[in-house]
Amino acid sequence: MKSDDKGYKVDKEDKELTALLAEMKEYGEANHVPIINSQGLRVLTEAVAQKKPRRVLEIGTAIGYSTLYIAANSAGDVEIVTLELSDERADEAEDFIGRSRFAGQIDIIRGDAGENILRQSGSFDLVFIDAAKGQYPDYFRKVYPLLAEDGVVIADNVLFRGYVRGSGPVPRRFRTIVKRLREYIGMVTENDEFRTEIHEDGDGLAVSWRYR
Repeated sequence: MKSDDKGYKVDKEDKELTALLAEMKEYGEANHVPIINSQGLRVLTEAVAQKKPRRVLEIGTAIGYSTLYIAANSAGDVEIVTLELSDERADEAEDFIGRSRFAGQIDIIRGDAGENILRQSGSFDLVFIDAAKGQYPDYFRKVYPLLAEDGVVIADNVLFRGYVRGSGPVPRRFRTIVKRLREYIGMVTENDEFRTEIHEDGDGLAVSWRYR
């Protein structure tokens, strides 16, 4: 493994995956797909590489960009369940992921994430939340029973354009999102079972490590 110039890890021997991820990034930027930015990706992949999960739940697939980075930095036999509301995005993700060596290890489930979380069983070593920001507290409550005793929950965009920790006025259209994200941060920072770090990289990532 090596780190590229933005800090996240790629396998220098896996030229096909490297080329596919570059294609996905270009596609996402050209088509305004909300994929994780390079700063946030570095924090995500470092946490995944540290944890080396064998079972992952991702809430919010988009085109599968972060999904493949998670797969590349997890244990070799990782199984990933990823939830996506949009059929269009799920179709795109299936196409991209189907071209990767991880195709048989990733299960894309379509529909409402809040409902599909409740249909999951077993435990997950790592949960990555990157979907509807106003639903983060609900997602956390629902994944909590599924999280391994030493699992980690990573949530993207928790600082939401600087409004969550900012002192200035919040535009009316963002007030509910900001309120819910503040609630989420409170849930993971005030819970004695978790050690949470809020990284300001990108749009803010909360990395919450659960103690045994």
